[in-house]
Amino acid sequence: MPATHSKVRVLIVDDSSLMRQLLTTLLSADPEIEVVGTAPDPHVARERIKALNPDVITLDVEMPLMDGVTFLRKIMALRPMPVVMISTLTQVGAEVTLEALEIGAVDFVAKPTHDVVNAMTTLAGELQEKVKSAARSRVRGHQRVAPAPAPKRPPLGRATGKVVLIGASTGGVEALKDVLMGLPSDCPPILVTQHMPARFTTAFANRLNKDCPMRVSEAQHGDVVEPGHVYIAPGSHHLEIARSGNHYICSLHEGPTVSGHRPSVDVLFRSGARVLGRAGIGVILTGMGKDGAEGMLEFRRAGATTLGQDEDSALIYGMPRVAFEYGAVMRQCSLTHMADGIIEACGTSASHEHGAVARAG
Repeated sequence: MPATHSKVRVLIVDDSSLMRQLLTTLLSADPEIEVVGTAPDPHVARERIKALNPDVITLDVEMPLMDGVTFLRKIMALRPMPVVMISTLTQVGAEVTLEALEIGAVDFVAKPTHDVVNAMTTLAGELQEKVKSAARSRVRGHQRVAPAPAPKRPPLGRATGKVVLIGASTGGVEALKDVLMGLPSDCPPILVTQHMPARFTTAFANRLNKDCPMRVSEAQHGDVVEPGHVYIAPGSHHLEIARSGNHYICSLHEGPTVSGHRPSVDVLFRSGARVLGRAGIGVILTGMGKDGAEGMLEFRRAGATTLGQDEDSALIYGMPRVAFEYGAVMRQCSLTHMADGIIEACGTSASHEHGAVARAG
């Protein structure tokens, strides 16, 4: 990242002259950001990257001559650097953006399809923060070319009585996949809050479901929580764990934003503190901001085992750092060993603790 006294130098790559002008205006309004140039297509962008050496690129997903994802592959293979994708808030935009995050983009901003100027203006703060956060990220280049398949973990072969709650934000798309790929097909039930727009969480769940050993789906209100299943919070709703008779269920609601987000990790973890107690395992992964820190502290105080991603493996060591500083994290793990940490936390059966833990916290 540039020195603390320097501005974050940004190159805007977008085929729309209106979007180039709009993004320049919105980003330049932040005194910590300097737009050093723009490019209408990847061919011009390549030369301006060499000439201007920007700290961050904003990259349009859909462009003529060479689409944004193809250009991103070239960037991450030849000159890895922080990239924030500018995508459309559509199903197709979601699919392409998730592919971009797998390739190595740090983050994305989803532009609505209607009234773009006013809509993007309302997103100015989000755009500025994501660009500055990207400048602080640990971009490691194109790690996703023909990855070696991870050995499958053998089934647990038993009920643990545990429920895992995971929170993530920037960088969480790939971090969560890495964690899930390291768990067995009969893993404990897992509820996930990942900061993401509504249309994107459906595509995200479907993408994980194709690759991961367990079943992954977008959570539905009233879903009975079962082992071997991962439930992703819809982008427009808070997700909580609740009790219904002898079962745990997913509870969704459209309450106000919490810690600046809906869905909020704090909301998920606080529900775990109320309902799960010692039967809970809380995990906080990469992301900017502090969502999840207070909720995880409550979760830990209720008796849950809490794990946080360590600084070296986090794309953005924001949320895990704040949770650790709050005393909410019992143990920090690298991303490579997070699945091991979850399995170890499942060692003590909680199947007979439900009545007690429901009163914990």
